Amino acid sequence: MKTREVKVGKFILGGKNPVRVQSMCNTDTRDAKATAAQILRLENAGCEINRVAVPDMDAAKKLGEIKKQIHTPLVVDIHFDYKLALEAIKQGVDKVRINPGNIGDIKNVEEVVRACKDNGVAMRIGVNAGSVKYLKNISGSPDLTTEKWAQIMVDEAFEQVNILEKLNFKNVLVSLKADDTARTVAANEKFAKMSDVPLHIGLTEAGSFLAGTVKSSIALGTLLQKGIGATIRVSLTEYPAMQVRAAYEILKALGLREFGPDIISCPTCGRCNVDVGAAVKELEEKIYSDAELLKKSTGMKIAVMGCIVNGPGEARDADFGIAGGKGEGIWFERGAQSGKIPQKKWIETILNKIRERKI
Repeated sequence: MKTREVKVGKFILGGKNPVRVQSMCNTDTRDAKATAAQILRLENAGCEINRVAVPDMDAAKKLGEIKKQIHTPLVVDIHFDYKLALEAIKQGVDKVRINPGNIGDIKNVEEVVRACKDNGVAMRIGVNAGSVKYLKNISGSPDLTTEKWAQIMVDEAFEQVNILEKLNFKNVLVSLKADDTARTVAANEKFAKMSDVPLHIGLTEAGSFLAGTVKSSIALGTLLQKGIGATIRVSLTEYPAMQVRAAYEILKALGLREFGPDIISCPTCGRCNVDVGAAVKELEEKIYSDAELLKKSTGMKIAVMGCIVNGPGEARDADFGIAGGKGEGIWFERGAQSGKIPQKKWIETILNKIRERKI
Protein backbone atom coordinates (compact mmCIF):
# COMPACT_ATOMS: atom_id res chain seq x y z
CA MET A 1 0.00 0.00 0.00
CA LYS A 2 1.13 3.52 -0.75
CA THR A 3 2.44 5.36 2.30
CA ARG A 4 4.47 8.45 3.02
CA GLU A 5 8.20 8.03 3.56
CA VAL A 6 9.81 8.42 6.98
CA LYS A 7 13.54 8.81 7.59
CA VAL A 8 15.05 6.82 10.45
CA GLY A 9 18.81 7.23 10.55
CA LYS A 10 20.25 5.96 7.27
CA PHE A 11 17.01 4.29 6.21
CA ILE A 12 13.94 5.60 4.42
CA LEU A 13 10.91 3.63 5.57
CA GLY A 14 7.60 3.30 3.79
CA GLY A 15 6.85 4.13 0.17
CA LYS A 16 8.42 1.53 -2.08
CA ASN A 17 11.43 0.95 0.16
CA PRO A 18 12.39 -2.51 1.47
CA VAL A 19 10.76 -3.80 4.64
CA ARG A 20 13.39 -3.34 7.34
CA VAL A 21 14.09 -5.73 10.22
CA GLN A 22 14.05 -4.52 13.82
CA SER A 23 14.70 -5.99 17.24
CA MET A 24 14.98 -4.76 20.82
CA CYS A 25 17.77 -5.24 23.32
CA ASN A 26 17.08 -7.12 26.55
CA THR A 27 20.06 -5.56 28.33
CA ASP A 28 19.94 -2.86 31.00
CA THR A 29 20.43 0.33 28.96
CA ARG A 30 22.25 1.86 31.91
CA ASP A 31 25.00 -0.65 31.14
CA ALA A 32 26.22 1.04 27.97
CA LYS A 33 28.98 -1.49 27.33
CA ALA A 34 26.68 -4.53 27.48
CA THR A 35 23.97 -2.81 25.45
CA ALA A 36 26.34 -1.71 22.69
CA ALA A 37 27.87 -5.19 22.59
CA GLN A 38 24.45 -6.76 22.13
CA ILE A 39 23.55 -4.33 19.37
CA LEU A 40 26.78 -5.17 17.55
CA ARG A 41 25.86 -8.86 17.77
CA LEU A 42 22.43 -8.02 16.43
CA GLU A 43 23.97 -6.06 13.57
CA ASN A 44 26.04 -9.12 12.67
CA ALA A 45 22.81 -11.13 12.70
CA GLY A 46 21.34 -8.69 10.16
CA CYS A 47 19.29 -6.41 12.40
CA GLU A 48 18.88 -3.05 10.69
CA ILE A 49 17.18 -0.97 13.41
CA ASN A 50 17.68 -1.53 17.14
CA ARG A 51 15.52 -0.36 20.05
CA VAL A 52 16.37 0.02 23.73
CA ALA A 53 14.27 0.73 26.81
CA VAL A 54 14.80 4.03 28.62
CA PRO A 55 13.30 3.66 32.11
CA ASP A 56 15.04 6.61 33.74
CA MET A 57 17.40 9.54 33.21
CA ASP A 58 20.47 7.45 33.97
CA ALA A 59 19.61 5.22 31.02
CA ALA A 60 18.87 8.24 28.83
CA LYS A 61 22.28 9.76 29.50
CA LYS A 62 24.03 6.56 28.35
CA LEU A 63 22.48 6.64 24.88
CA GLY A 64 25.18 8.83 23.34
CA GLU A 65 27.86 6.44 24.55
CA ILE A 66 25.94 3.53 23.03
CA LYS A 67 25.31 5.39 19.78
CA LYS A 68 29.03 6.01 19.24
CA GLN A 69 29.76 2.28 19.23
CA ILE A 70 27.08 1.03 16.81
CA HIS A 71 26.32 1.36 13.11
CA THR A 72 22.54 1.06 12.94
CA PRO A 73 19.75 3.51 13.78
CA LEU A 74 18.98 3.63 17.50
CA VAL A 75 15.38 3.75 18.70
CA VAL A 76 14.34 4.49 22.29
CA ASP A 77 11.27 3.21 24.09
CA ILE A 78 9.90 5.89 26.41
CA HIS A 79 6.77 6.18 28.53
CA PHE A 80 5.25 8.92 30.71
CA ASP A 81 8.28 11.21 31.15
CA TYR A 82 8.77 13.59 28.23
CA LYS A 83 12.11 14.73 29.68
CA LEU A 84 13.53 11.28 28.91
CA ALA A 85 12.59 11.81 25.28
CA LEU A 86 14.27 15.20 25.22
CA GLU A 87 17.47 13.78 26.72
CA ALA A 88 17.42 10.83 24.29
CA ILE A 89 17.14 13.21 21.34
CA LYS A 90 19.98 15.29 22.78
CA GLN A 91 22.07 12.10 22.95
CA GLY A 92 21.63 11.54 19.20
CA VAL A 93 19.00 8.78 18.83
CA ASP A 94 17.24 8.28 15.51
CA LYS A 95 13.68 7.51 16.58
CA VAL A 96 11.54 7.85 19.69
CA ARG A 97 8.80 5.34 20.47
CA ILE A 98 6.29 7.29 22.52
CA ASN A 99 2.60 7.91 23.02
CA PRO A 100 1.86 11.65 22.98
CA GLY A 101 -1.22 10.97 25.10
CA ASN A 102 0.70 9.63 28.09
CA ILE A 103 3.35 12.29 28.59
CA GLY A 104 1.15 14.93 30.13
CA ASP A 105 0.31 18.43 28.98
CA ILE A 106 0.25 19.35 25.29
CA LYS A 107 3.19 21.65 25.99
CA ASN A 108 5.28 18.56 26.75
CA VAL A 109 4.32 17.07 23.39
CA GLU A 110 5.14 20.33 21.63
CA GLU A 111 8.58 20.37 23.20
CA VAL A 112 9.33 16.78 22.12
CA VAL A 113 8.07 17.46 18.60
CA ARG A 114 10.19 20.61 18.36
CA ALA A 115 13.26 18.62 19.41
CA CYS A 116 12.47 15.89 16.86
CA LYS A 117 12.09 18.46 14.08
CA ASP A 118 15.32 20.25 14.97
CA ASN A 119 17.33 17.02 15.08
CA GLY A 120 15.72 15.00 12.28
CA VAL A 121 14.39 12.39 14.68
CA ALA A 122 11.40 10.21 13.78
CA MET A 123 8.65 9.13 16.14
CA ARG A 124 6.66 5.90 16.46
CA ILE A 125 3.28 5.79 18.11
CA GLY A 126 2.86 2.37 19.64
CA VAL A 127 -0.63 1.08 20.39
CA ASN A 128 -0.74 -2.27 22.20
CA ALA A 129 -4.06 -4.01 22.80
CA GLY A 130 -3.18 -4.66 26.42
CA SER A 131 -2.62 -1.01 27.29
CA VAL A 132 -5.32 0.91 25.42
CA LYS A 133 -7.13 3.57 27.45
CA TYR A 134 -10.42 1.68 27.09
CA LEU A 135 -9.16 -0.92 29.58
CA LYS A 136 -8.71 1.66 32.31
CA ASN A 137 -12.46 2.13 32.54
CA ILE A 138 -13.46 -1.52 33.00
CA SER A 139 -12.62 -4.35 35.35
CA GLY A 140 -11.79 -7.90 34.35
CA SER A 141 -11.39 -9.23 30.84
CA PRO A 142 -13.44 -7.37 28.20
CA ASP A 143 -15.82 -9.38 26.04
CA LEU A 144 -15.19 -7.74 22.70
CA THR A 145 -15.32 -8.94 19.13
CA THR A 146 -12.17 -8.80 17.03
CA GLU A 147 -13.71 -5.96 15.02
CA LYS A 148 -14.43 -3.94 18.17
CA TRP A 149 -10.90 -4.50 19.50
CA ALA A 150 -9.44 -3.40 16.18
CA GLN A 151 -11.57 -0.24 16.13
CA ILE A 152 -10.51 0.70 19.66
CA MET A 153 -6.85 0.30 18.70
CA VAL A 154 -7.23 2.28 15.48
CA ASP A 155 -9.18 5.08 17.19
CA GLU A 156 -6.45 5.44 19.79
CA ALA A 157 -3.76 5.49 17.08
CA PHE A 158 -5.55 8.28 15.20
CA GLU A 159 -6.05 10.20 18.42
CA GLN A 160 -2.26 10.24 18.83
CA VAL A 161 -1.52 10.87 15.15
CA ASN A 162 -3.89 13.84 15.11
CA ILE A 163 -2.00 15.45 17.98
CA LEU A 164 1.18 15.34 15.88
CA GLU A 165 -0.59 16.37 12.66
CA LYS A 166 -1.83 19.53 14.38
CA LEU A 167 1.80 20.29 15.22
CA ASN A 168 2.71 19.73 11.54
CA PHE A 169 4.90 16.75 12.39
CA LYS A 170 4.73 13.96 9.82
CA ASN A 171 7.94 12.00 10.38
CA VAL A 172 5.83 9.36 12.13
CA LEU A 173 5.20 5.63 12.09
CA VAL A 174 2.46 3.73 13.90
CA SER A 175 2.30 0.22 15.33
CA LEU A 176 -0.85 -1.64 16.35
CA LYS A 177 -0.04 -4.86 18.16
CA ALA A 178 -1.91 -7.55 20.05
CA ASP A 179 -0.78 -10.95 21.28
CA ASP A 180 -2.95 -12.79 18.74
CA THR A 181 -3.19 -12.83 14.98
CA ALA A 182 -6.82 -11.81 14.51
CA ARG A 183 -6.71 -8.49 16.36
CA THR A 184 -3.30 -7.60 14.98
CA VAL A 185 -4.30 -8.21 11.37
CA ALA A 186 -7.69 -6.50 11.71
CA ALA A 187 -6.29 -3.37 13.35
CA ASN A 188 -3.45 -2.93 10.86
CA GLU A 189 -5.68 -3.54 7.84
CA LYS A 190 -8.23 -1.02 9.11
CA PHE A 191 -5.59 1.64 9.80
CA ALA A 192 -3.81 1.10 6.47
CA LYS A 193 -7.02 1.74 4.56
CA MET A 194 -7.51 5.05 6.35
CA SER A 195 -4.01 6.56 6.50
CA ASP A 196 -0.76 6.96 4.58
CA VAL A 197 1.29 6.72 7.80
CA PRO A 198 3.70 3.75 7.44
CA LEU A 199 3.28 0.86 9.85
CA HIS A 200 5.77 -1.00 12.00
CA ILE A 201 4.21 -4.46 12.31
CA GLY A 202 4.53 -7.28 14.78
CA LEU A 203 2.72 -9.24 17.46
CA THR A 204 3.41 -8.24 21.03
CA GLU A 205 4.28 -10.96 23.53
CA ALA A 206 4.08 -13.54 20.74
CA GLY A 207 5.52 -16.29 22.95
CA SER A 208 8.18 -18.97 22.75
CA PHE A 209 10.32 -19.57 19.70
CA LEU A 210 8.07 -22.14 18.01
CA ALA A 211 4.64 -20.85 19.03
CA GLY A 212 5.62 -17.20 18.62
CA THR A 213 7.18 -17.72 15.21
CA VAL A 214 4.10 -19.57 13.95
CA LYS A 215 1.72 -16.86 15.18
CA SER A 216 3.94 -14.09 13.85
CA SER A 217 4.32 -15.77 10.48
CA ILE A 218 0.56 -16.00 10.04
CA ALA A 219 -0.18 -12.45 11.14
CA LEU A 220 2.76 -10.68 9.52
CA GLY A 221 2.63 -12.83 6.40
CA THR A 222 -1.01 -11.88 5.92
CA LEU A 223 -0.24 -8.18 6.27
CA LEU A 224 2.93 -8.19 4.18
CA GLN A 225 1.19 -9.99 1.32
CA LYS A 226 -1.26 -7.11 1.23
CA GLY A 227 1.53 -4.56 1.08
CA ILE A 228 1.15 -3.50 4.71
CA GLY A 229 4.29 -2.97 6.78
CA ALA A 230 7.37 -0.77 6.49
CA THR A 231 9.33 -2.47 9.28
CA ILE A 232 8.93 -5.78 11.09
CA ARG A 233 9.77 -7.19 14.50
CA VAL A 234 9.13 -10.74 15.65
CA SER A 235 8.71 -10.50 19.43
CA LEU A 236 9.82 -13.84 20.85
CA THR A 237 10.84 -14.94 24.32
CA GLU A 238 14.27 -15.64 22.86
CA TYR A 239 17.66 -14.03 22.49
CA PRO A 240 17.04 -11.04 20.19
CA ALA A 241 19.19 -12.45 17.37
CA MET A 242 16.65 -15.25 16.96
CA GLN A 243 13.94 -12.62 16.53
CA VAL A 244 15.97 -11.19 13.66
CA ARG A 245 16.43 -14.59 12.06
CA ALA A 246 12.70 -15.34 12.29
CA ALA A 247 11.87 -11.97 10.72
CA TYR A 248 14.13 -12.62 7.77
CA GLU A 249 12.72 -16.10 7.26
CA ILE A 250 9.23 -14.59 7.02
CA LEU A 251 10.40 -11.96 4.52
CA LYS A 252 12.35 -14.56 2.53
CA ALA A 253 9.36 -16.89 2.34
CA LEU A 254 7.30 -14.04 0.89
CA GLY A 255 10.00 -13.07 -1.61
CA LEU A 256 10.39 -9.61 -0.06
CA ARG A 257 14.00 -9.79 1.13
CA GLU A 258 17.04 -12.01 0.64
CA PHE A 259 19.25 -12.84 3.58
CA GLY A 260 21.30 -16.00 3.63
CA PRO A 261 20.41 -19.15 1.71
CA ASP A 262 17.13 -20.98 1.34
CA ILE A 263 18.06 -24.34 2.86
CA ILE A 264 15.51 -27.03 2.07
CA SER A 265 15.62 -30.36 3.83
CA CYS A 266 13.34 -33.38 4.06
CA PRO A 267 11.43 -34.31 7.25
CA THR A 268 13.08 -37.80 7.03
CA CYS A 269 11.36 -41.17 7.08
CA GLY A 270 12.19 -44.85 7.55
CA ARG A 271 14.39 -44.84 4.45
CA CYS A 272 16.75 -42.26 5.96
CA ASN A 273 20.15 -43.55 7.09
CA VAL A 274 21.71 -40.20 7.99
CA ASP A 275 21.09 -37.47 10.57
CA VAL A 276 19.66 -34.79 8.32
CA GLY A 277 18.70 -32.56 11.26
CA ALA A 278 22.25 -32.44 12.61
CA ALA A 279 23.65 -31.71 9.16
CA VAL A 280 21.24 -28.83 8.55
CA LYS A 281 21.87 -27.38 12.01
CA GLU A 282 25.64 -27.46 11.51
CA LEU A 283 25.32 -25.93 8.06
CA GLU A 284 23.15 -23.06 9.32
CA GLU A 285 25.40 -22.37 12.30
CA LYS A 286 28.48 -22.15 10.09
CA ILE A 287 26.82 -19.94 7.47
CA TYR A 288 25.12 -17.52 9.84
CA SER A 289 28.23 -17.06 11.97
CA ASP A 290 30.48 -16.22 9.02
CA ALA A 291 29.94 -12.88 7.25
CA GLU A 292 31.56 -14.04 3.99
CA LEU A 293 29.55 -17.26 3.82
CA LEU A 294 26.36 -15.42 4.66
CA LYS A 295 26.92 -12.85 1.95
CA LYS A 296 27.92 -15.36 -0.71
CA SER A 297 25.09 -17.77 0.09
CA THR A 298 22.37 -15.12 0.00
CA GLY A 299 19.89 -16.01 -2.73
CA MET A 300 21.14 -19.58 -3.07
CA LYS A 301 18.87 -22.60 -2.68
CA ILE A 302 20.67 -25.48 -1.00
CA ALA A 303 19.19 -28.94 -0.42
CA VAL A 304 20.01 -31.53 2.23
CA MET A 305 17.85 -34.58 1.56
CA GLY A 306 17.63 -37.79 3.51
CA CYS A 307 17.61 -40.39 0.76
CA ILE A 308 18.27 -40.89 -2.93
CA VAL A 309 14.73 -42.03 -3.76
CA ASN A 310 13.18 -38.58 -4.01
CA GLY A 311 16.00 -36.25 -3.00
CA PRO A 312 17.40 -35.03 -6.33
CA GLY A 313 13.97 -34.85 -7.96
CA GLU A 314 12.22 -32.99 -5.17
CA ALA A 315 15.10 -30.53 -4.94
CA ARG A 316 15.52 -30.19 -8.70
CA ASP A 317 15.44 -26.41 -8.62
CA ALA A 318 18.08 -26.17 -5.86
CA ASP A 319 21.42 -24.69 -6.90
CA PHE A 320 23.07 -27.77 -5.40
CA GLY A 321 22.70 -30.28 -2.63
CA ILE A 322 23.17 -33.75 -1.26
CA ALA A 323 20.84 -36.74 -1.15
CA GLY A 324 21.90 -39.07 1.64
CA GLY A 325 22.64 -42.76 1.52
CA LYS A 326 24.30 -45.04 4.04
CA GLY A 327 27.57 -43.33 4.97
CA GLU A 328 27.61 -41.22 1.81
CA GLY A 329 25.48 -39.01 -0.36
CA ILE A 330 24.87 -38.18 -3.99
CA TRP A 331 25.91 -34.67 -4.97
CA PHE A 332 23.57 -32.94 -7.39
CA GLU A 333 23.26 -29.55 -9.04
CA ARG A 334 19.96 -28.42 -10.54
CA GLY A 335 18.73 -32.00 -10.20
CA ALA A 336 21.62 -33.53 -12.14
CA GLN A 337 23.69 -36.07 -10.20
CA SER A 338 27.47 -35.80 -10.27
CA GLY A 339 29.19 -38.29 -7.99
CA LYS A 340 29.18 -39.45 -4.39
CA ILE A 341 30.54 -37.74 -1.27
CA PRO A 342 31.34 -39.38 2.11
CA GLN A 343 28.98 -38.22 4.82
CA LYS A 344 31.78 -36.71 6.89
CA LYS A 345 32.59 -34.33 4.01
CA TRP A 346 29.07 -33.08 3.30
CA ILE A 347 29.27 -29.78 5.16
CA GLU A 348 32.80 -29.04 4.00
CA THR A 349 31.78 -29.65 0.37
CA ILE A 350 28.74 -27.39 0.59
CA LEU A 351 30.69 -24.59 2.27
CA ASN A 352 33.47 -24.80 -0.34
CA LYS A 353 30.84 -24.57 -3.07
CA ILE A 354 29.49 -21.39 -1.47
CA ARG A 355 32.98 -19.91 -1.19
CA GLU A 356 33.51 -20.48 -4.92
CA ARG A 357 30.57 -18.23 -5.77
CA LYS A 358 31.56 -14.95 -7.36
CA ILE A 359 29.34 -12.01 -6.44
